[in-house]
Amino acid sequence: MKQKSLAILILAILSLTSVSSFAQTESKENPFSISLDIASRYVWRGTDFGGSPSLQPGLEYSFKGLTVGSWGAFTTNLPGAQELDLYIGYTFLNDMISLTVTDYFFPDETIGNDHYFDYREDFTGHIFEAALSFNGSEDLPLGFLIASNVYGADAKRLNDDGSVAGNQFSSYAELSYSFKFIDVFAGANLTAADTDKGESGFYGDNLGFVNIGCTVSKDIKITEAFSLPLSVSLINNPQSEKVFLVATMSF
Repeated sequence: MKQKSLAILILAILSLTSVSSFAQTESKENPFSISLDIASRYVWRGTDFGGSPSLQPGLEYSFKGLTVGSWGAFTTNLPGAQELDLYIGYTFLNDMISLTVTDYFFPDETIGNDHYFDYREDFTGHIFEAALSFNGSEDLPLGFLIASNVYGADAKRLNDDGSVAGNQFSSYAELSYSFKFIDVFAGANLTAADTDKGESGFYGDNLGFVNIGCTVSKDIKITEAFSLPLSVSLINNPQSEKVFLVATMSF
C-alpha cells in the first residue's frame, strides 16, 4: 500500500541519515535534534486530547530544506489519548514556504485500531494529512497554514441510509501573527458535516472558527548558562464553547 510505503520510507530515511551522520566530521553541525515538551493539557487545533498532562517527545533530522521526523503525545491518565506521528517536509523560498505530509497515528485499543501496520481505511488508526504553510519572516511575522486529511481515520460522509460513503477530507486553516510580546492565532474548520444524516465533523460540525487564542512565552532561568522555555496559551473553541489555559515547558 502507498500509505504503508510512506511510513516505511520515513523510518528508512531516519535510519539511513543516522548512519550518514556518524560519517560526518565532528566539525559539522549535528543534523539531528531531539525535544521534550511537558504540557498541562494536550489541546490541538481547538480540540482537547486526553484531559490530562501530556508528555510530548520529538526526534527530527534536517538536511538543507528537507525535514524528516517523529513526534508523539502521551497523556498521563493511561490509557488516555496516545499519539505517534511521522512526517516529512520540505521548506523553500528562504524558509518561508513549507510542504509537509504527516502520518498521524491514534491507537485506540477499545475499537481495535491499535495495530500500527493496519492501513485499511475502515480499521486504521492512521490519518494522512497534506499541508502547505507560509512561515513569514522577521520583517513579516505572519503565518498561514492550510491542511487536509487525505486518507485514513478521517470523519466519514454518510449515505441517506446511514452507510459510509467515504471520507470527508476534513480541512483546516490557521492564520497567526507574532507581536513583540505575544503570538495570536485563529484557526477554522473548512469542512461542514451533514448533521441531518448523522455525520460528525473531524474539527467541528460546522464551518467556522474552532481555535482562537494567544500564547505568551518566557525563559525560566535555571543557571547562568541554562534556561527552560515556558509558554502559556489561552485557547477558545467557539463551536464547542470550550476554553483552555495550557502551560508547556520545553526541554
